[in-house]
Amino acid sequence: MPDEAKAELYQCLAATAERPVDRTPSRLLDEAQAVADDLRAIDDSAVVADRAGVVVELLSKIDGMGDPETDEAVARARELTEALATE
Repeated sequence: MPDEAKAELYQCLAATAERPVDRTPSRLLDEAQAVADDLRAIDDSAVVADRAGVVVELLSKIDGMGDPETDEAVARARELTEALATE
């Protein structure tokens, strides 16, 4: 499941790149997407948990963005990163 979760996490965050998002949340989403991209190649569970924690922190700084599809993708990304951070 971790590999599938890492791939889905990246896909959720990549999907937000095409959505109308304000500048600050966009920057945070871009940074979270970059970390999620790196996560896909990491096999060490401790490193995965640590990097997922970074994504959790970045996403925690984002409130609703007024775009239902983006809000949904970010909510799913939060679920995935929280699960990865505790594995």
